[in-house]
Amino acid sequence: MTDNTKVEEFETLLAGIDENAAAPEMEPMRQYYFIKKARKWVKEQKERLGRPLTACTVTFGCQMNARDSEKLIGILEKIGYVITEDEHADFVIYNTCTVRENANTRVYGRLGALNCIKKKNPHMLIGLCGCMMQEPEVVEKLKKSYRFVDLIFGTHNIFKFAELIYTRLISDRMVIDIWKDTTQIVEELPVERKYPFKSGVNIMFGCNNFCSYCIVPYVRGRERSREPRDIIREIEKLVADGVVEVMLLGQNVNSYGKTLDNPVTFAELLRQVEEIKGLERIRFMTSHPKDLSDELIEVMRDSRKICPHFHLPLQSGSSRILRQMNRRYTKERYLELVEKLRASVPDISLTTDIIVGFPGETEEDFQETLDVVKKVRFDSAFTFIYSKRTGTPAAVMENQVPEDVVKDRFDRLLKEVQDISKERCARFEGQTVDVLVEEINDHDPSLVTGRMTSNLLVHFKGTKELIGKIVDVHLDTCKGFYYMGTLVNTEE
Repeated sequence: MTDNTKVEEFETLLAGIDENAAAPEMEPMRQYYFIKKARKWVKEQKERLGRPLTACTVTFGCQMNARDSEKLIGILEKIGYVITEDEHADFVIYNTCTVRENANTRVYGRLGALNCIKKKNPHMLIGLCGCMMQEPEVVEKLKKSYRFVDLIFGTHNIFKFAELIYTRLISDRMVIDIWKDTTQIVEELPVERKYPFKSGVNIMFGCNNFCSYCIVPYVRGRERSREPRDIIREIEKLVADGVVEVMLLGQNVNSYGKTLDNPVTFAELLRQVEEIKGLERIRFMTSHPKDLSDELIEVMRDSRKICPHFHLPLQSGSSRILRQMNRRYTKERYLELVEKLRASVPDISLTTDIIVGFPGETEEDFQETLDVVKKVRFDSAFTFIYSKRTGTPAAVMENQVPEDVVKDRFDRLLKEVQDISKERCARFEGQTVDVLVEEINDHDPSLVTGRMTSNLLVHFKGTKELIGKIVDVHLDTCKGFYYMGTLVNTEE
């Protein structure tokens, strides 16, 4: 489907809506109604100011947040805003993360700067959404100390964005709409993808794991899965629109389907996605070790489309600490899962998350983590210093580890991870591999940058015409965490 066709279909849909009638009760038609209402207001403002209205969306956090921001941008564009990266825009919205304390601090700092801009541009609107807004104490702080914010909503009602915008546009007050939880899933709304050739696809929302250090279940709510037919239909539409790679997204994709009226396993969903014609690559994130099934490993082994890359968060190599974290697996079980994955998919790239300095962590516990790192030899690892999150069980645990001890352990872990990652990355040198070309290189416009199925980046000579295509590239030189390569001319 061409861009013009999509625009025509959308405009036909909007033309059939009577904006003077009562708002429809059913979603997503209700939001289309408010898009049309808000568009009229934006058009009037544009005429009054003598220029287009601009909007800027800033995303903090995970890939699910990034996917949510694509929805925000899609709606803003349909309302009539011109999207920009300049935070001096007429409408600035922060899509927030709250996994770590410093994420909140960053948002408050950025808000202070926005306040100065808004004082010079009184018509400017500021919106906040995402996980941070699900914390009651955050909303109270915003109400008391950040009265210049115009719109506040959370993770459960992002689909109401158009309605919330309109409510704010016609009023002169701060609009706050936070839902504690929901079973409602609303898709089929405008989305503006960052890349035309690849896309994230939400397959589930929320989390039931309640790891003792994690605030996600409190801000994202309980697990709820989308129906397989809705997921397949969305991916089929994406493929028809030029997408060749999808990333299936969820807080814990391995537990997908358990809450459905007719339960479906994640492995079964992957089999269905595999059958979609025109789709070339399938990725997914994130997996929890406690739910990693033999069936999923078998599906990966037999698949022609699932990328041989598996992100399997470890968090700690100490079974004692894992128990305190409420992770519900042991060091031994984790290593067993790694063995199964590598036996079935021999050249699989394994990546992970590791937390250093969890309350009560001893040097012996830390050595257990280093032992797992050395045995597994991860392709890369996201390493974090434990961040105390108010409202989680770990925040009130005794034996919080001193800052200097944590920093020393973090530095030692980081060196070990990076040394191993460099060695692992280099194993592809000299091979010719499939690369999905993503963009012109940031530093050298004569190069393009693409991604291997293992998720490693490759830079090589090429033009913008290659963007979105999967091409053969010879990996000439490993540069530590990426490759320099040469395009292979397969037409000769």
